[in-house]
Amino acid sequence: MTTKTVGNFQAIQGEEYTYAKGKQVWLFWGLLPAGRTNVNTPSDGDCEVVTRFNFGDFLITTITAGIVTTYSIKVRAKRKG
Repeated sequence: MTTKTVGNFQAIQGEEYTYAKGKQVWLFWGLLPAGRTNVNTPSDGDCEVVTRFNFGDFLITTITAGIVTTYSIKVRAKRKG
């Protein structure tokens, strides 16, 4: 769905890893957020934030007929050598 690169993430050489994960929950077909998810980011600010609607989110949305919708948030960073 959405990928946002923050800082110098693409310029940094190193192995990518998942820094943090989270779920954002929405009610009534995405009209009302059920709280805000705070996902940690690296202190240097060099990361990539990926928001996706994956298969698990699809199942939740389908079973609840869209009344509850979730999105998966993943923060990726690079190990600096």
